Amino acid sequence: MVCIRMATVDDLLYMQNANLWCLPENYQMKYYFYHLLTWPQLLWVAEDSQHKIVGYVLAKMEEDESHKPPHGHITSLAVLRTHRKRGIATLLMIHSQREMRRVFRA
Repeated sequence: MVCIRMATVDDLLYMQNANLWCLPENYQMKYYFYHLLTWPQLLWVAEDSQHKIVGYVLAKMEEDESHKPPHGHITSLAVLRTHRKRGIATLLMIHSQREMRRVFRA
C-alpha cells in the first residue's frame, strides 16, 4: 500500500534518487527546487508503508502566458521497479493533473 501526497522540500533528494535509478535523463537538484518553488501543487510523491519514496511526478505549467487556455506538462514521472504495475504512476498523474485544473485552470 502506498500513500500519494504532495511533495515537500525534504522529499527532493529521494525524488532525485528515484530519477537516477529509473530514468536516463537526470536533473540537477536546482531543477527540482525550481519546480517546487514555482509549482508546488504539481509535485507529488508515492510513499510506502515504511515512509520510503517509491515514485514521484514532477510537473509544471507552460511559462509563456500568451497560450490560452493555460496548459501544463509532466516533466518527469518515475516509479521504482519494485513498485511498478500497481497503478502508482496513474495515481501520481491524476493528482498532478487535478491540481493543474484546480489551481491553474488548465
